[in-house]
Amino acid sequence: MKKHYLILALGFLMACSPGKEIQTNTTGATSTTTSSTMQPHIDAVRQQFAPDKRTALFRVEQKGEVLSGETNMPEAKKQLLERLKAQSLTFVDSIQVLPQADLEGQHFGVIAISVANLRSEPKHPAELATQATMGTPVQVYKKKGGWYLVQTPDKYLAWVDASGVALMDKSTFDNWQKSPKLLYTKPYGFAYASTKATEGTVSDLVYGDVLALKEKSGDYYKVSFPDGREGYVPAAESIKYAEWVASRQPSSDNLVSTSKQLLGLPYLWGGTSFKGVDCSGFTKTVYFMNGLVLPRDASQQIHMGELVDTSKGWSNLQPGDLLFFGVPAKEGKSERVVHVGMWIGGDQEFIHSAGRVKISSMNPEAANYDESELKRFLRAKRITPEDAVVDLRKTALYQ
Repeated sequence: MKKHYLILALGFLMACSPGKEIQTNTTGATSTTTSSTMQPHIDAVRQQFAPDKRTALFRVEQKGEVLSGETNMPEAKKQLLERLKAQSLTFVDSIQVLPQADLEGQHFGVIAISVANLRSEPKHPAELATQATMGTPVQVYKKKGGWYLVQTPDKYLAWVDASGVALMDKSTFDNWQKSPKLLYTKPYGFAYASTKATEGTVSDLVYGDVLALKEKSGDYYKVSFPDGREGYVPAAESIKYAEWVASRQPSSDNLVSTSKQLLGLPYLWGGTSFKGVDCSGFTKTVYFMNGLVLPRDASQQIHMGELVDTSKGWSNLQPGDLLFFGVPAKEGKSERVVHVGMWIGGDQEFIHSAGRVKISSMNPEAANYDESELKRFLRAKRITPEDAVVDLRKTALYQ
């Protein structure tokens, strides 16, 4: 479970590096208000534009009359400066608006390896914040060393090392998006250097990897990777993306069937792929396989959908509903959401990632009864396509 209270320096998940500063002097010759009154305005704009630091960056601080920091939201900076001017405050604007100028227009990226590990800071020992599969488009904001700060389609901010992403300018990115796509459908496999698998591999692949489709070659599809490599993917293990997305139906039966394809998968903090999943990474992956992109963390997913009444038992639940667990609000302390699973029915059963992906039951008489989860159950939510961050059937995310 990705804890929502992690301490992160760059709007949830990133260490900051100073960028080029553009200084603007706003004269305050007639001002009688001290610069110390700027902080309430900074806080108000942050609350309005970046209440969740995992998905929006507004790291601004005041040092005397100087406003320094960075944001990925030009409108947030604009509103802050307008508020300060309206109060006749004196300030020096040194707030950098991302993307960084040093990127030289390469503000677009596409994940170039089977599963990219996105971290909370720009270094390999840092916490694994989330993952992104090959072909996923990302917004690129800044560079630090050999790492890039990116934002995924679910709006998550994190750092990816240079080998995991292909940087593109808008023209190159648009051309990539226009190319026909192929989606890999097996849990794990490979793209080969030729139509003879014995001649070696180009890359490993996992379910959901998206590549550019070049042509059919016997029992293989010739594909192009975001970074320009080429390879061959078995036709029996893949499908044209347009066909795959048109076939997605996030019904209760399909969600349950999909979830069971992940049974036994190991728990991995930050994992959202067939290489391992944490609890919210598991529910996210299940819904993605059915065409819907959910927010990254359980503490974000709980704010989606319609509340299902469980006050009198489990009879109102439908397979596919999400169950949330944690610590309720008490004595002035906020609620803590620490786990999520998915209801599958049967003998009051739900499936979740806890040690591994497994099926547990709320029934005290069942062999797989999970008393600890029952004790910390908070509530259940029903997710519809309208609740998703992205409905892949309606949004051309990969095309």
